This record gives sequence, C-alpha cells and structure tokens, in this order.
Amino acid sequence: MIVILLGYMGSGKSTIGSLLAKKLNYGFIDLDNYIETELNESISNLFKKKGEIYYRIIESKTVKKICKVQSNIVLSLGGGTPCYDNTMSLLLQNPNVFTVYLKATSQTLYKRLNNKKIKRPLISKINDKILQEFIAKHLFERSVFYSQAHHVECVESKSNSQIVEAISITLKKNDF
Repeated sequence: MIVILLGYMGSGKSTIGSLLAKKLNYGFIDLDNYIETELNESISNLFKKKGEIYYRIIESKTVKKICKVQSNIVLSLGGGTPCYDNTMSLLLQNPNVFTVYLKATSQTLYKRLNNKKIKRPLISKINDKILQEFIAKHLFERSVFYSQAHHVECVESKSNSQIVEAISITLKKNDF
C-alpha cells in the first residue's frame, strides 16, 4: 500500500506525510528530497540548469519507479507532479495506491509561502504583490488534477494531528 499526498506547495504534504507515516508505521518519502539525493542536486539548481520541463520528466519517472518497487510508504509529491506526463491517471489506476489531496485556499497558501519563497524555485522571483494572484491562478489550473484524488482533505483550521487522524480514518474506511 502506498499513500500519496498531493496538493499545492505549502499545503503541508511533507509535514503531514511524515506524521502520517509514523502513525501508520510506514516509511516516508518526500519526492523532492528523494530526487535531490538521487541526483545529488538541489531542486533549485535543477530548475536553473535544466528547466522546469526537465524536472517534471524526472519527477514522473521517479514516481513510477517508487510505485513499482516500494510498499507500505507515504509519498509526498511535488505540487506539480500529478499535473504532468499522465502521472495522476497512472496513480489512480494503481490498485496499491491511495491518493489524498491536501486542499488549502489560495489565501492560506499565500500566508504559508510568502516568507519562504527563496526555497521554492517556481515562485522565488515573483513579486510579493502578485504572488497571491499567481498562486490562485496556478491552484485553479491544477485543481482539475488534484480533485481527482481518492480523498480530498481540507486543511483549513485544522491541526496537523487532526488532519492525520482524518486521513487515517479514511484509509480504514477504504480498507487500506
């Protein structure tokens, strides 16, 4: 069984993923960290040197590889991962995968991301004044992919432990 967390950057995928893995007694893989380790290169440098499309191809190949060779893990995807190379469709077709969309409003995401832009290559050079609009537009474009997840977990006004508990209950209800 592989539980996959998806959602926009800043939605809490890495934090919730780590906590959920502990609760389920699963391993945890953060896709961005995994790729950085595998390639011995930061995501920011990959974006600068090779561009976003190159990175999206690497993401897609890595997700497919992980889903073939791993089990009993929680995998947190990058924000754009499900939106490229038919990745979301492949995840939904895999009977050993359960996808969870961590849904947050653009306002919440803006608050979480505004002071951490330097670590996020996609938004690092965006002016603070237009960042919220950029997030809202991007979120709208990606929501068609995110909303296909097996389960949507709204993260607004919930603690991390409440989110983890809600996902755990959903997994049990779905026999995972």
